[in-house]
Amino acid sequence: MEESQLISLTAQAMYLTLILSLPTIVVAAAVGVIIALIQALTQVQEQTLAFVVKLVAVVGVMFATGHWFGSQIYHFSLQIFESLPKVL
Repeated sequence: MEESQLISLTAQAMYLTLILSLPTIVVAAAVGVIIALIQALTQVQEQTLAFVVKLVAVVGVMFATGHWFGSQIYHFSLQIFESLPKVL
């Protein structure tokens, strides 16, 4: 495998990782900000409340986008496996 092909596949893998993790990170950050705002307004400083709500939100996003995650990883894996005979 040439160095340029390896760099290209590595860049694609990193980009795919970024795209796949983005929905989860955005939801966790948004829920964290909303819960922090609610806690500041109500003066409730319970740390487990924010954790549980973020955990539920992230699990919900993972369930909602799981099919998309799987299909993206599957197509990328196919691309890599199809390029293997060219290397060997």
